[in-house]
Amino acid sequence: MAVEELQSIIKRCQILEEQDFKEEDFGLFQLAGQRCIEEGHIDQLLEIIQNEKNKVIIKNMGWNLIGPVVRCLLCKDKEDTKRKVYFLIFDLLVKLCSPKELLLGLLELIEEPSGKQISQSILLLLQPLQTVIQKLHNKAYSVGLALSTLWNQLSLLPVPYSKEQIQMDDYGLCQCCKALIEFTKPFVEEVIDNKENSLENEKLKDELLKFCFKSLKCPLLTAQFLEQSEEGGNDPFRYFASEIIGFLSAIGHPFPKMIFNHGRKKRTWNYLEFEEEEDKQLADSMASLAYLVFVQGIRIDQLPMVLSPLYLLQFNMGHIEVFLQRTEESVISKGLELLENSLLRIEDSSLLYQYLEIKSFLTVPQRKKSLAMLQLYINKLDSQGKYTLFRCLLNTSNHSGVEAFIIQNIKNQIDMSLKRTHNNKWFTGPQLVSLLDLVLFLPEGAETDLLQNSDRIMASLNLLRYLVIKDNENDNQTGLWTELGNIENNFLKPLHIGLNMSKAHYEAEIKNSQEAQKSKDLCSITVGGEEIPNMPPEMQLKVLHSALFTFDLIESVLARVEELIEIKTKSTSEENIGIK
Repeated sequence: MAVEELQSIIKRCQILEEQDFKEEDFGLFQLAGQRCIEEGHIDQLLEIIQNEKNKVIIKNMGWNLIGPVVRCLLCKDKEDTKRKVYFLIFDLLVKLCSPKELLLGLLELIEEPSGKQISQSILLLLQPLQTVIQKLHNKAYSVGLALSTLWNQLSLLPVPYSKEQIQMDDYGLCQCCKALIEFTKPFVEEVIDNKENSLENEKLKDELLKFCFKSLKCPLLTAQFLEQSEEGGNDPFRYFASEIIGFLSAIGHPFPKMIFNHGRKKRTWNYLEFEEEEDKQLADSMASLAYLVFVQGIRIDQLPMVLSPLYLLQFNMGHIEVFLQRTEESVISKGLELLENSLLRIEDSSLLYQYLEIKSFLTVPQRKKSLAMLQLYINKLDSQGKYTLFRCLLNTSNHSGVEAFIIQNIKNQIDMSLKRTHNNKWFTGPQLVSLLDLVLFLPEGAETDLLQNSDRIMASLNLLRYLVIKDNENDNQTGLWTELGNIENNFLKPLHIGLNMSKAHYEAEIKNSQEAQKSKDLCSITVGGEEIPNMPPEMQLKVLHSALFTFDLIESVLARVEELIEIKTKSTSEENIGIK
């Protein structure tokens, strides 16, 4: 019945001129054609489409059948023989139908799916979409619309991280990235071949440029790359990145110029001006580009060899900060890798203090990788830079572990300074005294949470012990002995009081926990300023005893420091009496 209805509509339209087709004819053709597909009359439908007499009708109305045909092709349970017929129908519709209508129809079909069907749809429709766009005159608009739609869908797919995930490619993102490059290449070549630099060509350049920027952000900002070995040659993201960077150069925007352009208030390329929000996103793209070139080495041979390591670090500072301001672990790691790559090119202690520009680096959460990068950064800075960085971190970190790490570095710098013939003014004398004021004190006096700040306190006591041992009162190279009264009032005495209070609190908690253990009740305890509810009594006791052990350790080191101070001051006093 459906076939007869379709043939009846076609017969009526065959005698009409193209401009005389009515809206009613389009609707009836679509309904009848869809019913033919639903009822399985696809061989007859193919014959109707192949009939030369129906060419004009198919051109104007056939695009309505694209949707039902594509949905059948995406359905996995179709028989192979039927799938071949569907493909023939699909190819003919792409060849015969109005390209303008087809473009919109194909893009709607690309936008429809979700989940794993996104990649299946894109992989099926990319080649036909390319064919359709090639027929259109307004190329820039069509390419821009298509690339934007494709990218919006691809950005919904999860980015695989591990080698196994990349190889499995469950959501098809890797396949789509490769297919997208093949889709875009003819339009890039068209820009290259067009020597006239017409307005239309410039607009096409701009659409391609926008696509490259978007691709650098997603998926390349978060994508992980395989090791540059045999597997690296098959790395889909490395291939995608290399081609995208190649596209940039091909359309007149070589990456060295783009990377070093980062940081300007407003960026304008040809007729393409970026608004504030786009400009913010552009920073992510440029940071991604810097990582791909400097860390992954993609197309790095295009970089001028005359650029000095300090020059490269200076420009990468902004890109590194963009990475470190993000919350994703994989993105922060890329920032640290870019920082490491930039710093390793520089000699130790040669980085002037003026290069302390990575504000967000100072607030990166403590992790093994970031502390390793922090140490590398410290090593490269000159003395004033180290001093400035230490002061900044001690004032801003609010993390006991990071502060302990910095205090250990201060100790190392003092040690090197004392061993030199000419003292380093930044780690001896008045400058050091100013720094010690930030180290040898308790933030909230005797009320400071000693357990939460135990790493910092232990590092501070160890530094003080070192100073007492290494610096004699008569020499006073570090300024310790003139500041001893302040240190005792601001650090040692409050620490004694705080230890007594903390130990009394935890001993009381232990008593409560032991009583709870007898009654088999669950109760909450407060450890390090945080309440830990409903912990079994035996587990509570372990936590509480661990806290007491930490206080005993602090108390032991504190006693040793005070003992050394007493020995040193007594010895100096006796020497002075002997001299008199």
